[in-house]
Amino acid sequence: MSEPTPETTSENFTFTLKATSGKARLGEITMPRGTIRTPAFMPVGTVGTVKAMYLDQVKEGGADIILGNTYHLMLRPGPERVARLGGLHELIRWPGPILTDSGGFQVMSLSGLRKLDEQGVTFKSHVDGSLHHMSPERSIEIQGLLDSDIQMQLDECVALPNEPREIERAMELSLRWAERCRVAFGNQPGKAMFGIVQGGDQPALRIRSAEGLKQLDLKGYSIGGLAVGEPQSVMLEMLGITLPVLPVEKPRYLMGVGTPDDMLKSVAEGIDMFDCVMPTRSGRHGLAFTRRGKVNIRNARHAEDIRPLDDQSSCPAARDYSRAYLHHLVRSNEALGGMLLSWNNLSYYQELMQGIRKAIAEDRFEDFKAETIEMWNRGDIDKL
Repeated sequence: MSEPTPETTSENFTFTLKATSGKARLGEITMPRGTIRTPAFMPVGTVGTVKAMYLDQVKEGGADIILGNTYHLMLRPGPERVARLGGLHELIRWPGPILTDSGGFQVMSLSGLRKLDEQGVTFKSHVDGSLHHMSPERSIEIQGLLDSDIQMQLDECVALPNEPREIERAMELSLRWAERCRVAFGNQPGKAMFGIVQGGDQPALRIRSAEGLKQLDLKGYSIGGLAVGEPQSVMLEMLGITLPVLPVEKPRYLMGVGTPDDMLKSVAEGIDMFDCVMPTRSGRHGLAFTRRGKVNIRNARHAEDIRPLDDQSSCPAARDYSRAYLHHLVRSNEALGGMLLSWNNLSYYQELMQGIRKAIAEDRFEDFKAETIEMWNRGDIDKL
């Protein structure tokens, strides 16, 4: 079973660094709605739902915090409506902390549907074509109406590879927007606003961005603009350059990452928090993550395999259903197939985080990392 979620809460937002193993960090964020054990994986609940999952399952699987998406929730049902309904926690029945991203990544991905300037970004809704304007101040206002616990600054994220001049322009704009977001956020006891380090794959720009954000004395710092097309080696190089600049006593969040391998290697660099749609998106498409690596349940070899995905897992989806049944569900396009595989995947991600935290506490993270990668590399062998 997953380790129990601590019930400790605090009226303030605090981060406590409890242990290190190499550069890997074990910590806790405490805030009024609960404690977040770090390193942490945060399931993505884009529109108020972690896709194909009951939030009770998400909590029981070990998640201390989930994400909401400012862009999608502002379009529907709308932040003012969410506020009238008691806030996002009340609406979706999630009592723990919620982090909301600023909406910047989604808006920037609209390309031809948006216009960017110093004041913010004007864009057309992908839902109905209606026109909207997102400024740094409006982004923070929306996140406040949603009543999220950790709010992100509005930033501009550019795809990689890209021209250094374009990366620099977006980084500088993001720094100016961070200051405006900090002012708009003000002082909200028990809540936090995180800045986002940008700078693409340019070391000097990453350092400038991190130093600029550090001057704002924010409660946490995120690394953005990675896992957007660059190789993993570049991502890790940027982390190695950026993290030493950021305050040791503040949490560090790598946005939109990623695979179990990405997370394991990023923890080794000093990252505390992750989020990604991969476990649920992959589950809906027939891909399972396990301690033996990835399993494509669509493959014909699973059609008569009565073994579960992992008989040692604490997750019923991994332990109690045969591969043959999961294969049948996925190949038949039954919704239950995606639900069970998403449940398995989120549970595996949380079990990985639990193992990481235990290894750091015992100062054996590098051994754990090597053992975990070796197990993945063995693959989905015939006998577990």
